[in-house]
Amino acid sequence: MTLRSIILHPDPRLKKVCEPVARITPEIETLAADMLATMYDAPGVGLAAPQVGVLSRLYVMDCEKDPEAPRNPVVMVNPEVTWTSEALNTYEEGCLSIPDQYADVTRPAQVKVRWLGLDGKTHERAFEGLWATCAQHEIDHLDGKLFIDYLGPIKRQMITRKMVKLKRERNRA
Repeated sequence: MTLRSIILHPDPRLKKVCEPVARITPEIETLAADMLATMYDAPGVGLAAPQVGVLSRLYVMDCEKDPEAPRNPVVMVNPEVTWTSEALNTYEEGCLSIPDQYADVTRPAQVKVRWLGLDGKTHERAFEGLWATCAQHEIDHLDGKLFIDYLGPIKRQMITRKMVKLKRERNRA
């Protein structure tokens, strides 16, 4: 497993709609393993392929917050939301591509997602709480949407300016 560099906003790759994965290949399996290692190292609870520069419909997540519990990674290829609850949940979201910036985002409290697993089989599962928020956040990445796109223009511009400054500082270092 190789740790991959996480792309920081603003970057045009984060605004692109990703292409479906045609089939599970060794390269896709390696990408998923690298993304899980990168996500855990960051640390984060989700990471989408465009965040590491790959414009494919794949993301990884593990929202297990109990440090005593075993890791519970999920790898989703070509995920799609098949159902959303009417009930909503507001969660303070962050993003590995927008470090140290957080904002409340309201999304459906529960979702059902169907995806292709690394085993080549179709899976479907209902998620709630942080898992539901994370699944929707990561699918947004695959559609070229960031959590800050849910914010008002002034707050979004403020965060973007902070990120431009952070990228400048990192490039100098």
